Amino acid sequence: MLTKQDVTDLIYERKRASGLTWARIAEDIGMSEVFVTSACLGMNTLPREKAEALVLNLGLPQEAAVVLSEYPTKVFPQAVPTDPCIYRFYEIIGVYGQTLKELIQEKGGDGIMSAIDFDMSVEKVPYPKGDRIEIRMSGKFLSYNAW
Repeated sequence: MLTKQDVTDLIYERKRASGLTWARIAEDIGMSEVFVTSACLGMNTLPREKAEALVLNLGLPQEAAVVLSEYPTKVFPQAVPTDPCIYRFYEIIGVYGQTLKELIQEKGGDGIMSAIDFDMSVEKVPYPKGDRIEIRMSGKFLSYNAW
């Protein structure tokens, strides 16, 4: 029986062997690059028909479609990450987390930005002092209800 990690490992193996990008894999099944990548890494669920299309496109065992369409357990390490790219996001939240909270609540009221009703994109953008990475996040505002 395949686990989420087994399927992730198979996807990485096929991705490397084929030279496909996450963008191409997502495009081939008609979904967002960010969401498909997250699902392939075990942190989100693909609709069954999209999981089956991905499995077919990558030549994975049919059982992988079942695993890709199962609900994930979203557990991640609580220690400070050491991978430099991931650590920078940890650092950004450490420095700007409270600022983001203040600005979200000042503009929207007492609430949070949803990570469920959520869109994100990642683009490389030309810039005179060196290319930049632009990350756009958009989440539904969820206000806290007073009882």
